Amino acid sequence: MTGSDTPPVPRHLPSGVHEAVRPGCALLRLETTASREGVLDGAWWPRSRDIGAELPALLSALVAHLGPMTRVGLDAAAWEGLPTRIVVDDHVVRVDSFPVGDDTVLITRGDGDIFSLLVVPPDAAPDAARAAMAQAVRADNTSQAEQILIETGSGSGPSG
Repeated sequence: MTGSDTPPVPRHLPSGVHEAVRPGCALLRLETTASREGVLDGAWWPRSRDIGAELPALLSALVAHLGPMTRVGLDAAAWEGLPTRIVVDDHVVRVDSFPVGDDTVLITRGDGDIFSLLVVPPDAAPDAARAAMAQAVRADNTSQAEQILIETGSGSGPSG
């Protein structure tokens, strides 16, 4: 095998990742190339619909991997207490309301590098949430966020 030969990248998350996923987590498939494949770049499972409480941790995690974020786009109807901006690591991040639906959040780095994340409902059952997040980060995923939530049963909380 030469230096340019690389082993194929696994298409599924390792089983240990599934065990670590819990409310408040984000799973990201970060690629440094201009042409990212797949419909979504990652998934986020917030603990609540209080965006002021949930967004800082997500943005701090993203900043650690991607650098400063400039904007967040989300659907105001899906969240409580929507601020117009938030400060993360001494940078102001603008929060914009778009009719993207409650299943998606758009994160912008720089002037136009947009990352689209699936939002798993806070009350989703753990197994369904893990399945949805795993599907969202697959490079070969062609399903939109809403369809992933329907297929995995993540669109509503645990029964009972």
